[in-house]
Amino acid sequence: MAKVKRIGVLTSGGDAPGMNAAIRAVTRTAVYNHLEVIGICQGYQGMIDANFKPLLSQSVSDIIQRGGTILKTARCEEFRTQEGRLKAYNNLKEAQIDGVVVIGGDGSFTGARLFNEEFDIPFVGIPGTIDNDIYGTDYTIGYDTALNTVVEAVDKIRDTASAHNRMFFVEVMGAEAGFIALYSGIATGAEAIIIPEIKEEARSIKSLIKAGNIRKKSSNIIIVAEGDKGGGAFAIAEQVKDDFKEFDVRVSVLGHLQRGGSPSAIDRVNASRLGHAAVEALLDDQKSVMVGIMNGEITLVPFRRAVKLHKDVNHNLVELARILSV
Repeated sequence: MAKVKRIGVLTSGGDAPGMNAAIRAVTRTAVYNHLEVIGICQGYQGMIDANFKPLLSQSVSDIIQRGGTILKTARCEEFRTQEGRLKAYNNLKEAQIDGVVVIGGDGSFTGARLFNEEFDIPFVGIPGTIDNDIYGTDYTIGYDTALNTVVEAVDKIRDTASAHNRMFFVEVMGAEAGFIALYSGIATGAEAIIIPEIKEEARSIKSLIKAGNIRKKSSNIIIVAEGDKGGGAFAIAEQVKDDFKEFDVRVSVLGHLQRGGSPSAIDRVNASRLGHAAVEALLDDQKSVMVGIMNGEITLVPFRRAVKLHKDVNHNLVELARILSV
C-alpha cells in the first residue's frame, strides 16, 4: 500500500459520549505524524455526498468534554448497496483520502468490511456504542458515561420509590445486550435485573419480589434491558402488577438521555487511546480491523470477528446480582 498521507474520520450509527474525544485523538495523532485529516460529516451518508471538511489541530480544541459528535452521525441505507459504496470510493479518491477511521458499532463495521473487500482504501474501526456489545474489546466508547447516567437516575428514582411505597420498572438501553442493565442493577442494588442473555430471569421475577416483601423492603427497583424478550418494562410491569397490589407500580423509560452528557474521565481517556491507536494502525498498513482494549492493552480485531462473534455478559456478575438482591 502507498504511504498514507491523508486520512478521513467519521462517526456512524448511534452517538455515544466520548466520540468527540476520539475525533480529537485521531486528528492530533495524524497531525503529529504529518498527515492531513478530513472530517467526513454525517457518517457514510457524508462519504456518499462528499460532505468533507479539513480538520486541523485547532479544529478539535475544546471538544473533549462535549457529548454527541461534532461530525454528526447518520444511518445510511445507500452504503449497504454496491453502487453506494462505489460512489463513496470515488469521492474518497477524488479527495485523495488514503485511509479512513470509522467510529461506530457493529453495523458501521459491517459496512467498512464490505468496502474493504471491494476497494483499496483501508478502513480501521473504533468501537463507539453505549451498549458495550462489540466482540474483541472489553470497552466501547460511551458505555461508562451511559452507565453512570443510569445509576444517577435510578438512585433518584429509588428515593421517590421509598417515599411512596412504589415498585419501579426502569427500562434502560440495550437492544440485544444487557451490559448496561446488569452493571447498573448491581450498582444501584436493584431487586431484579431482566436482560436478554438470561431467559429464565423474567420467569422468576415474582419470586424475587416476594422474597423482598417478606423482608419488609420499602421499595423495589427492577432494571429491564429494552431488548428483553419479555416485551420491555411496560409489558413486564403489566404481568406482575396484580400480584403486588400493596405497591404502586410505575414504569420509567430512561431512553435517549443515556446517550447524552459530558463523557466520563474513563470515556475520555480510553477514547483518546483508541483514536491514537487507529491512526497508528493505518500507518502500519492495517486494514479491515477494529482497535480495541482487552485487559488494559490495545488490540487489533478483524472486522469479520468483531461483527460476527457474540460478546456475552459476565455470568459471575449475574450470580452476584442474585445473591446481593436477597
